[in-house]
This record gives sequence, structure tokens and C-alpha cells, in this order.
Amino acid sequence: MKKQHPRTQHQAGQLQSATHDADWWCGAVIYQIYPRSFADSNGDGVGDLRGIVDKLPYLARLGVDALWISPFFKSPMKDFGYDVADYCDVDPLFGDLHDFDALLDAAHAAQLKVMIDQVLSHCSDQHPWFKESGASRHNAKADWFVWADALPDGSPPNNWLSVFGGSAWHWEPRRRQYYLHNFLSSQPDLNLHNMDVQDALLAAIRFWLQRGVDGFRFDACNFHFHDRKLRNNPPRGADRDDAPDRGNPYNYQRHKHDKSQPENLGFLRRIRALLNTYGAASVGEIGDEQGLKLMAQYTSGGDKLHMAYGFNLLSEDSSVHHIRHSVRELERHLDVREKKDGRRGWGCWSFGNHDVMRVLTRWAKDEMSTAQTRQYAKLLLALLGALAGSFCIYQGEELGLTEADIPFDLLQDPYGIAFWPDFPGRDGCRTPMPWLASAMNAGFSDAQPWLPLPAEHMACAADVQDTDEASVLNFYRKFLRWRRDKQALRRGDITFLKSDEPVLAFIRRYNRQKLLCVFNLSGTAVYYKLPGAVRSAIAIHGHGLNGARIDGKTVELAGYAGLFATI
Repeated sequence: MKKQHPRTQHQAGQLQSATHDADWWCGAVIYQIYPRSFADSNGDGVGDLRGIVDKLPYLARLGVDALWISPFFKSPMKDFGYDVADYCDVDPLFGDLHDFDALLDAAHAAQLKVMIDQVLSHCSDQHPWFKESGASRHNAKADWFVWADALPDGSPPNNWLSVFGGSAWHWEPRRRQYYLHNFLSSQPDLNLHNMDVQDALLAAIRFWLQRGVDGFRFDACNFHFHDRKLRNNPPRGADRDDAPDRGNPYNYQRHKHDKSQPENLGFLRRIRALLNTYGAASVGEIGDEQGLKLMAQYTSGGDKLHMAYGFNLLSEDSSVHHIRHSVRELERHLDVREKKDGRRGWGCWSFGNHDVMRVLTRWAKDEMSTAQTRQYAKLLLALLGALAGSFCIYQGEELGLTEADIPFDLLQDPYGIAFWPDFPGRDGCRTPMPWLASAMNAGFSDAQPWLPLPAEHMACAADVQDTDEASVLNFYRKFLRWRRDKQALRRGDITFLKSDEPVLAFIRRYNRQKLLCVFNLSGTAVYYKLPGAVRSAIAIHGHGLNGARIDGKTVELAGYAGLFATI
């Protein structure tokens, strides 16, 4: 691993701040930056770290608590940074370590926390560790990756499949063995059963902690370990047709042995012990059919992850039933784990990120007008900000961006290229941010961007919305500012009230503060009769979400409107 001079002065600052702000992450608003597409400062068509620095005033005004920055480490970019070739250096595409230090300093000056993405389950096949490991069966890193002999007929050692399609095993002729890759074949899986590998990854985490980062988002964190016996996964069974993506054979299996192994808990405890030394926080990504259960398990006890999120609300199901069931199930699992582990875990919700279709396209109704789409975008933020836990906003959601339609000849995502046309990949949610409506490339870059900007995003540019008090952007600013001191929303428990589609209703409680939250997820006006348990309700204003009123025991909600009330 490359040796870099640590920023020990930041380490001291982190230790000092941790004493009075250790739980800043509880109920926090985390803004995800996909750096390739955020802001380009040097005119090469790709966003960079200096571009993020330039936009920090915008982010501070937005009202978020922390920035989650997707990978900017040295990488061949086969999976756009999620294939790391050096865990302790910045890829020249994004700048250098001095640029990162400048970003960290400027963010902290703006009272913004910085969380960085860490990919610990796998790295790039260009990483020196893999180059050494793949050279022979007899070297210092021979066991740093998951190697296995072929079956007698030369086929892979078991039936495990890659998320990106096909076998999860790739042949290496120099070793005459297969190596495991849960994602691209250029992303070999690290063998975390080897304690030397764990130590090396912890050293990489420590490197960034010493520079002063406030936390980490751990990518695919339930993929860290595999079954040592390499047992075959069982078939999905009779519900195979209900799989989220039937075009991908990955979903034909129950992933019992290739991920979510019990050994992961010990490694997460090692990570937490290190983070505690610096007062840093963590959020883990969990991709599993039992994601809600794992979210509770991975965050309970106060000795593993601080927060975790799954893909339940990143699905195509926007029904009241699905949202209520997902949150309620997590709460149930958190209760179970709290009784067992002694300390309650913590969820983190999101409606969008760099891996899924933008929520306004994924959940939109066909009959939506432009005005309704804007109102829906506002409603979704209010709903997300009212759920129990912390939450993430993906860049561009505050502008009401919809999914871009990228033609096949301009696709960059290997996932989409492999599954075209049934699945166009993830490029549609990764297009550059539109900053200036009338500027070249919407002010993102002076050069041709790495992905095209759709014409419809120009009308959503930040400069246009900045001066429009009714814009989605200004609603985000107003709502996040209003929510900041509402402890019932940031830290409270949640109790769902009986309601039918399209109304979602619940109560948030923290100490003596009790808030009624009611949302109409349809474009048609509805009435909701308050239950007997709610004796009186007084509407709260100032959050910017209009179109609701209380008439006695009845709440009247306009289309895509919501209500917050004290009870």
C-alpha cells in the first residue's frame, strides 16, 4: 500500500469534535455526490473534486448535514470507480490528495460532514494485490483473493452467478484456477477470511480517518465474506417469476452461500472499533432478499455499523402498502435485535441513488403533468424526511430530475450494455448536473460531458429554480431547514395509523413532542378521517408543503399533498 503523509492535525480535530457531536448521524440528511457528474472544474468533461468545492455554498444552503462522495480513488474505471486500484490515492481524473484535503477543509468550514465510499468486498484486477496474487499459487498474497480449482470437467467450482450476469468465476491460466467476482470479472473478490486482508483494508480506512473524514459509506457490505466450503446456491424456487429482474439469471438463485455470511459481523466490529477511535460514522449498503433483517443485525448493539440501508424503497413499488410494510418490518427487526444485543440499530432510507432509475420516473404516474411531477417531488422529500431513521438524497433529486434516455451508442455502463435493451443500465440516473440553463452543457463543463445532458433537464437547472420560490429546489431548502430542529422526525419512534391507499399516515414521537404525518400519494384530492387515538391535531406550517387542512376530525388533502400536525 502506498505510504502517504497523514494529516495528524485533522485526527486531533476529529477526536475533539467527536466528544460533543458523536451522534450527528442520527436523523441526518446525507447528500450523495456522484463526482463524475457533479461539477467539472478543469474542462475535461468529467466532474472532479475541485468542482465539488466550487459547489459547497450550494450544498450548504440546501440544508444537508453530510456529503457522501462516491469513489474517487485510483481506478481503471471499468465500473466507474467501484473497481479500486489504490485505496489510498485519488485518481488523476478527479484531482489529487491536495484537492481532497482542500475539499475536506472547505466542507468542514461550511459545517458539512464528509463521508467517502469504501469498496471492501472487491477491488480492481489492476490492483497490485491482485497482480501479485494471480501470478502464482506461491507468493505472499496468494490467498488474498478467492481462488478455487476447476471441477473435473474444467467447469467453475460451483453455480454462483455474477450480479452483472453469467458465472461469478473467471479462469486465471497462470494459476490454473478460477477466481470469484460477484460483479465484473475485472472486480475480483478479496478473501476476507484472511486476517492479513482485513488488516490491509482497515489500514486503508485509517488512512482517510487520519486525513479527517467524518465517516464512510461501505459499498455492498454484505458481500465481504463467502462460504468457505463453496457450496452451491439453491434455486429461487416457485417465486422466480416474482424476482425484481427476471432478465438477469442472478435472480434465479437464493444467495445463501455467496454473501451475507455470519463471519461478516466480526469484521464489522473491527471496523466500528476503528471508527470509534476517530469519532467517525458509517452507513452500509445491503443488497439481499433479507435486507431489512440484515439492516437491523448489522446496526444493533452499538458495535457494528451506525446505519444501514437496503433496496426496499429503491424498488418500483410506490404503494402505501409497500412503504408502510418496509418501514414497519425494519422496526420489527430492530425491536428483535435490541432485545438480543442490548442496543437498538438505525436505518437509513433513500428513494434514489446512482444504481437505480430516478424516482420521479420510477414511481411517476403516466397521467402526471409537469406541475404534478414537481408537487410529487416535494411530497417525496417530505415523506422521506418523516420516516424513522436517517436518509439520503441523490444529487439532482432536489432539482426534480427525471431519468435520462441514453441511446445505446452513448451508453457507458457495462451492466446496461450487457442487458440492453431489456435493461438500459444505470447511465440514465448518472447524467451531469444542470447548473445554468443557458450555458454550454448546462454549466457542468466547457467540454463535451462524459454522458449527454438531456434537453428536459435544462429547464430544471439550478439557476432557474434558485429564483423561483415555488421550485422543487426552494422547497428542499425550506423543508430541510424546517426539519432540522424537529427531534420527533430526526430521532423519534414511529407508529403507523390505519389508512387505505393512497393515504399513508403515522405518528412520530420523541420525548413530549408528537407529530402527526399524513401523505396523499395520488394526484386526486382525498379525505382522511383521524382515528380516535388522535384527539386533536393542529397543523404545522413553515415546511412549504401546502394543500392540506384539518376540518374537525377530517384531514383534507389535495393531490400529492401532505400534512404535519402537533397532537
